Amino acid sequence: MIAGSTRYLRFILFAVFACLVLYLITQSKYNDAQEFGTGAPSQAGNTAASSSNLNNQKRPAVGEAYNPADYPMPLTPNDPNWDSILFDGRAPGPRMNATFVTLARNSDVWDIAHSIRQVEDRFNRRYNYDWVFLNDKPFDATFKKITTSLVSGKTSYGVIPKEQWSFPEWIDQDKAAKVRADMKERKIIYGDSVSYRHMCRFESGFFFRHPLMLNYEYYWRVEPGIQFYCDVHYDPFRFMAENKKKYGFVLSLYEYIETIPTLWESTKKFIKNFPEHVVEDNAMDFLSDDGGETYNKCHFWSNFEIGSLNWLRSRQYLDFFDLLDQDGGFFYERWGDAPVHSIAAGLMLKKDEIHFFNDISYKHTPFTHCPTGEKLRLDLKCSCNPKDNFDWKGYSCTSRYFDIMGLEKPEGYENQQD
Repeated sequence: MIAGSTRYLRFILFAVFACLVLYLITQSKYNDAQEFGTGAPSQAGNTAASSSNLNNQKRPAVGEAYNPADYPMPLTPNDPNWDSILFDGRAPGPRMNATFVTLARNSDVWDIAHSIRQVEDRFNRRYNYDWVFLNDKPFDATFKKITTSLVSGKTSYGVIPKEQWSFPEWIDQDKAAKVRADMKERKIIYGDSVSYRHMCRFESGFFFRHPLMLNYEYYWRVEPGIQFYCDVHYDPFRFMAENKKKYGFVLSLYEYIETIPTLWESTKKFIKNFPEHVVEDNAMDFLSDDGGETYNKCHFWSNFEIGSLNWLRSRQYLDFFDLLDQDGGFFYERWGDAPVHSIAAGLMLKKDEIHFFNDISYKHTPFTHCPTGEKLRLDLKCSCNPKDNFDWKGYSCTSRYFDIMGLEKPEGYENQQD
């Protein structure tokens, strides 16, 4: 009996010793894998370990002052942590006081779900920025459930005040109705739509004043059903803040003149009434070929834009919008928010406060921005066809932007002009 107990005790001690040895071997291999980045691609010295260490680094709180040198951003493949987007976990560095913003209806839920998935996979899963959804009607439970499940940051849902989604009292309803009937007859896109006009007016003058937006300084507008084709390795919000940019775009083109026949006349009236709002070294040459006498119809396509909310809430911009609103062109014609934002940026911002995000590939039917340059597309793991790139086509205004900025066009742009 005693012998049997002894053998049983030896067996237990041997089992414990074997488990301890196995644990030490396993832990050693795990540490080696962390140290040398086993199983994960490495570039320019980036490893899983460096990414992990950075993720554990203390980050400044939102709005807290920081030294940019302490938190370098990976703008090129040669920069540290370029490949960190490949790893799980939150990206290191500070966060800006910023949000995504989407104007949507409940019926848009699956189209916006696609857009959110694009944004999260390519960028926000590592940055966790908030998302504000706005609608002229209350969002239903399905819309909230689906979108909240997809966004890595906080979600907020707001209803647009009725006065911001209706005809102002000074609008002649009969005149406006005749305009819509005429545009329908001439087959002008959205020419007979009342809701489209409310949308353009809201995006031009009110979205940045909604209570849910008031606590933010930067916004990134995202539409339902869009596509992002390339990884975003850095924080565009932070890029805007650190480089003192106030308006960012990816696509530009000529506006349909039948929708804005008198917009430039109202703009010239604004310039005359508020000369103090027109800055030196502005981008007027992007808007006009004759020093401001006429409008060449160029505008930034505002379904994608990253911008400063403080600028939109400034006295300069509000004076511009109020003048346009009183002139009634949102309803007597069909003024879009894209030319309104673009003209304002061209007059009120210095040229170097406007930025072209060549490295953010984007599609909103029917136009695509696919970064020019094969090496850049490969570095960004892009899935877009460069033949679809709209930037250098004849109906694009991006070439004009490069010219007024004195920028050298990227290598290979000539092959995308047709």
